[in-house]
Amino acid sequence: MVNVLQELGTWLHQVFIKQFDAWILLGFIAQFFFTMRFVVQWLASEKAKRSVVPVAFWFFSLFGGGLLLIYAIVRQDPVFIAGQAMGMFIYIRNLWLIANERKAAAMTKVD
Repeated sequence: MVNVLQELGTWLHQVFIKQFDAWILLGFIAQFFFTMRFVVQWLASEKAKRSVVPVAFWFFSLFGGGLLLIYAIVRQDPVFIAGQAMGMFIYIRNLWLIANERKAAAMTKVD
């Protein structure tokens, strides 16, 4: 058991301390923003007492996903690159749809 704990400690040191650099920091920052989108969505839904996806969700998705894409490219991880790149199209498209909806609503109010 002691040997397993020592190996775990060595592994944790290697992964989280020894290889820590600016890119790892960027990855953690990116993951924070990506995670915040769920916090924002959850809080908005709790407040409304129904499932809600606020605009901030899409901005956190775009910012966090963009940073994670940069991180994945630097790390040369093809699975992570493909997943994050696809997400970027979805986030941008949703923001585009929201902007068009707001523009149409504003034009309706003017008429």
